[in-house]
Amino acid sequence: MLVLARRLNESIMIGEDIEVVIIDIKGDQVKLGIKAPRKVTVHRKEIFEDIREQNIAASQSVGFDPNKLRDLSDHFKKDKDKGK
Repeated sequence: MLVLARRLNESIMIGEDIEVVIIDIKGDQVKLGIKAPRKVTVHRKEIFEDIREQNIAASQSVGFDPNKLRDLSDHFKKDKDKGK
């Protein structure tokens, strides 16, 4: 793990297009601002873990067929290619 020290209004860069800015510091709480492209999802870790667990549960639910998901994905790819 990389550990960095930053002060109020200072930032770090992750790659070329994600910036994390220190917005506020009060006691033991730090507020962060995150600038990232729309395609990058940003979640608190506990929310990310909940989403992942729900996705796993949904994929294991009765009637889930990964081949149907693949077929649906292929269908959308074909439609996208037709639009070019």
